[in-house]
Order: sequence, then structure tokens, then C-alpha cells
Amino acid sequence: MKYEKEFAKALQSHIPEEVEWSTILQAIEKPKYAEHGDLAFPCFPLAKIKKTSPSIIASNMSKQLQSPLFEKVEAVGGYINVFLNKNTLANDVIGEILTKKNEYGNLTIGEQETVTIDFSSPNIAKPFSMGHLRSTVIGNSLAHLYTKIGYRTVRINHLGDWGTQFGKLIAAYKHWGDEEKVKANPIKELLSLYVKFHEEAETNLQLEQEGREWFKKLEDGNKEALTLWEWFQEESLKEFSRIYELMSISFDSYAGEAFYNDKMEHVVQLLEKKQLLIGSDSAQIVSLENEGLPPCLIKKADGATLYATRDLAAALYRHNTYKFQQSVYVVGNEQSLHFKQIKLVLEKMGYSWANDLIHVPFGMMLKEGKKMSTRKGKVVLLEEVLHNSINMALQMIELKNPNLKNKRDVAKKIGVGAIIFHDLKNDRMNDIEFSLEDMIKFEGETGPYVQYTNARAYSILRKAHAQDEVNQCSIMITCSTEWNIVTQLRLFPTIIKRAVHNHDPSQIAKYVIDLSQAFNKYYAEVKILEETNGKHSRLAIVQAVHIVLEEGLRLLGIEAPREI
Repeated sequence: MKYEKEFAKALQSHIPEEVEWSTILQAIEKPKYAEHGDLAFPCFPLAKIKKTSPSIIASNMSKQLQSPLFEKVEAVGGYINVFLNKNTLANDVIGEILTKKNEYGNLTIGEQETVTIDFSSPNIAKPFSMGHLRSTVIGNSLAHLYTKIGYRTVRINHLGDWGTQFGKLIAAYKHWGDEEKVKANPIKELLSLYVKFHEEAETNLQLEQEGREWFKKLEDGNKEALTLWEWFQEESLKEFSRIYELMSISFDSYAGEAFYNDKMEHVVQLLEKKQLLIGSDSAQIVSLENEGLPPCLIKKADGATLYATRDLAAALYRHNTYKFQQSVYVVGNEQSLHFKQIKLVLEKMGYSWANDLIHVPFGMMLKEGKKMSTRKGKVVLLEEVLHNSINMALQMIELKNPNLKNKRDVAKKIGVGAIIFHDLKNDRMNDIEFSLEDMIKFEGETGPYVQYTNARAYSILRKAHAQDEVNQCSIMITCSTEWNIVTQLRLFPTIIKRAVHNHDPSQIAKYVIDLSQAFNKYYAEVKILEETNGKHSRLAIVQAVHIVLEEGLRLLGIEAPREI
């Protein structure tokens, strides 16, 4: 941003006073093509003020702009294009990276304020499927990114451990369950029972009523219902923990839906006190008609509470407990209406911090163009996909580098990284068609490609005995491929800021691909280790690439082996 500010400062003295400096700064952009320079300012908005054509304005102003940071200034079709002084910028950028190392790109925007991030949140007694991957990896990456810009992050796994589905599961277990079978293979057997319940319920309408009755017993504290529920929960958490460990993902809180059972009546009382709760067909709702939304259902006719009641209780608890500046919910876009309702109800209750609740939606993981369905048994197990990917990575290593030490550990990092990267490189709002073949590719725009590029950079440093630290030296830009790398490295802090602002880790994924491609082109064209005057400068560039790639992957939740 230093160079954008210098450009804006140089422009300001030639632009009418009514145009503020901040407006000038925001208008500065990066040209699409490198031959058009490093920074550009469009003169079109000035045409009305100066009453002349943008191309004439650009031509006149370009002749007057001067700065030691500018190598050349030229006017092209209404734009003022600036070419930055390559060696000055390279020394600034590379010097900063080598000094700060993995702290390069750190920002203080958050000022150590707290952000709660609600993500992953699988349902107990159901398998951890590919359908849960998106929330898990997007949320984990956002937690890393918020920390990177100076926030204190609280990672919350709001487990789906309550609701009518548990009444259905208990009913299914009572009809067809076998204790020994469940003990031998808990999640698989519980899924089988859940699927059977819905198959049978299509012809036996009484089953749905039984499911509702068992859930009501669970809510009322029935001993048998609670014992079964606790057993289902315990077995589920064992499986979830194994998968989170495999993906190197951790949480600060596992407070799920059941945690708020004793906190919901307080919400109901608050709504009654504020005269927001009204009766509707024996149920209790908060009307959102004036806001153009359906009513928010708080209590059903049978007195059972709902998701909205629970999420209102959770929002109040989190605000009181963590004093958050932002509360982020990484939940699929099909829940967008629900979160709009929650925010509006909190606003009606008089809580100004309701505006600090942020729903980060995302598209679905599809199978054959359709949403995966647990109740129909159409799920792909995440753990199986991860292990398949790890095994393929191990086969690749055996083929290309059979003498590699810690092969299994490296294969785990590559295999897991491939699955995570495949998800995060996509814009989060896009649906993703499940394809194991595409997920575990190791060439092209993939996680393994970036990991391999990082390992290649580290290998160069190792051969030069400079892997720990490259001594500060004067950087000399001698070719366009070096300059492309430097301009990419300069962008890293801006990309981080943009990724957080848009809640979009794909910005980081696309960035590390671009940097990897720039570096691999450099590697192919330049003899980096050749004993010439520029060797130390080249090694400094390689070291900077290694630092930024490793940190970029970390922000995505991906480990970076230094040898593959």
C-alpha cells in the first residue's frame, strides 16, 4: 500500500481540491497487463470536473508526476500508468519478508477484539460426511485469517446434538436396534437405523409420531431417552475427534445445541417482557411482517422449542461470555433466511450488537447434481475420502521419491491438503460436484502443486546451505520473471485483507497458485544457484517465496512439507 499512497500523493496536487485523497487512493488499480505498468489511475471521473476528455487529462498529468519510486509514467487511453522502480520496490518487499518471516502480512486491524466463529457443527449419531467439509475448512481458514489481522478468535463447534431427529433415532433403535452391533460399529449402525426409520415411515405414518414423542421425552428428561442420547453422543465425538485430528483442526468450544436447553426459557421470557411474542395456531412466534419476512417460530404447539429459540439463546450467551466484536456463522446458504430472522428478532429486542452477527453462506457439496442426504443414505464419508487421498499421495511418493524420510507423514500432509485446497480454491458461494478424481489430482491448480513448489524452493535453499536464513543483501532485478515474483509477493498483505473482508479463503488459494506459477517459471528460466554476482539476490527471492507460500498454505489450514 506504500506505493499506492505515494502515487495518490503525487496525483493529489494535480487534481481539484473537491476530490479527497481517500477517493484518489481507492481509484488506483493494478493494470490487467504487465506491459501497462504496475499501478494505474483512471481519469474518467475527472472529465466532468475539468470539462475535458480523460485522455487529455491523463496526458497532461502524466508529464508532471515525479517520484523517486517511479521508473516511468505514461498516459494510455484515459489512464495514467506508473511503472515502479524495480530495485527499490524489490529491496523493500524482500527485505520486509526476510525480516518478518511468517509474520509478513500480519495486520493490527482487529486490535485484539474477539471474533467468535461457528463452523463445522456436524450432527451426532450421523457420519461425518463430505457435506460437512465446506463449513469445516472455510471456517478453519477464516479463523486463521482473523487471527492474522489481529483478532482474538474463538472457534465454536455448535454440534447438532438435539432435535426431533434424535427422537426418530431412539424410536428406530427401540424397533430394530442391536446393542452389540452398535457397539461394534456405532456410526455406521446408527446411520443404518436412521435410514431404515425414514424408509419405514413412508408407509407407517405412526413412526413419525413415535419419533416426536421420544424427542418430547428427551426434552422432559426421561431417563431411558437421555441414556441412549448420551451414548450416541459419546460414540459420535470419538469419530469426530479422529477426523479433526487428521485435518489438524481444533476448537475452543464444543457447546452444541443441547448446551442451550436451560437457556431458552430465558429467551422466551425476554420476548414476552418486550411484548414481541404472539400466539399463532397454538404456537408462539415473533412477527417479522413489517420487515417482509415470514414469522420467526419460537415455540411449537406442543411446547417444544426450535432452532430459532436455540440460536437466540446462543447469540445472547456468546455476547455475554466473549464480548465479541463480530460473531461469524459459517453455515450453508440454505439457512440465509433463518439468520436474517435471528438478527431481526435480536434487533427488535433492543440489542444493537445484532448487526455484529455475520452469516457466511456457501454453496453445497453435490453428488450427481443433488444434495447429499443422510436420511436417504446418500452420503460420502469424509474420513474415507481423506484416507483415499493420503494413499494416493503415498503411491506418488513411492514412485517419485522412494527414499524420502517420513513418507507416511508427508503423504498425510499432501493427501489432506489436496482435499482442503480443492474446496477452498472455489468461490464459497459456488456449489461443488463431488469428484474424488478431481479432488486428489496432484497437478494443475491444486494443493499438492503449491506444496511441491514450496518444497522445490526449500530444496534450492538447502543445496545453497541457506535454508535457515538468507543474509540481507541488495536485491537486483535482472529479468521479468523476477519482477513478476516481487509484484506477487508485494500483494500478499492486500490479499489477506481482502480475503477477510469478503470472508473468502479462495482469495488466498488463488494467490498461492499465482505465486507458485510465477516461481516455477523463474525456476525454469534462471540458473538460481549459478556462482555469479546475483546469486545472493536470487536466493533472497527464493527464501521470500518459501516464506510466503508456507504462510499462505497455513492460512488455508494446510501443512507444507519441506521435502516431497
